[in-house]
Amino acid sequence: MKILGIYNIKGGVGKTAAAVNLAYLAACEGYRTLVWDLDPQAAATYYFRIKPNVKGGSKKLIKGKTEADEHIKGTDYENLDLLPADFSYRNMDLTLGDAKKPAQQLIKLLRPLSYAYDLLVLDCPPSISLVSENVFRAADGLVVPTIPTTLSVRTYEQLKDFFQKHDLAGLNLMPFFSMVDRRKNMHQKVMQELPERFPETLDAAIPYASDVERMGIYRTPLNAYDAHAPAALAYERLWAEIKARTGI
Repeated sequence: MKILGIYNIKGGVGKTAAAVNLAYLAACEGYRTLVWDLDPQAAATYYFRIKPNVKGGSKKLIKGKTEADEHIKGTDYENLDLLPADFSYRNMDLTLGDAKKPAQQLIKLLRPLSYAYDLLVLDCPPSISLVSENVFRAADGLVVPTIPTTLSVRTYEQLKDFFQKHDLAGLNLMPFFSMVDRRKNMHQKVMQELPERFPETLDAAIPYASDVERMGIYRTPLNAYDAHAPAALAYERLWAEIKARTGI
């Protein structure tokens, strides 16, 4: 089982849309795919029309009193399941902090799922915390949606610095441009400069489009209801690059 974390320190960068659409595309290709919505805001869970609830909450899950597979729900799509978010996830850092080897608890939880799934997509909350450090240590690759602005570039620099300081430099980082408006000079400039500084930047770029925003109305992946939209085609290119980079 390959594990992809969809992550950014900042919120509002298109992280959940990427997680949902990438997982959907993987499932369409026959990969047995599981999305774990780790964000207590539960946006991915909402998109899949599933109630955000984990019986016993994150505390019982982390402490091993319930198993992850007990909480998995099927979605409307073949090969695609969801481990829903729960509002108790807002306290997951505290629960992890009480555990032995707190930075390795998620991988311990996920190992038993490897027999059932080919791909696990982690939709991560926007912070640097024990939860995100668990994701960093569990993931085979970290997909980082990045709006082409100065502040977004700064957060990516902070992430790289964190990795250097915490012996995580070997993690496969895959930043890509999200919510792109090519009419803006700043977006054009950043999209030219960032790959020169960080050659790991993927080529695919997701446009800022109302098609993506309508996911919240239809509560379904964009590629499921408008596969020919420019953003949907961009997600397909993004998925192809991620597969090539990670060997999925």
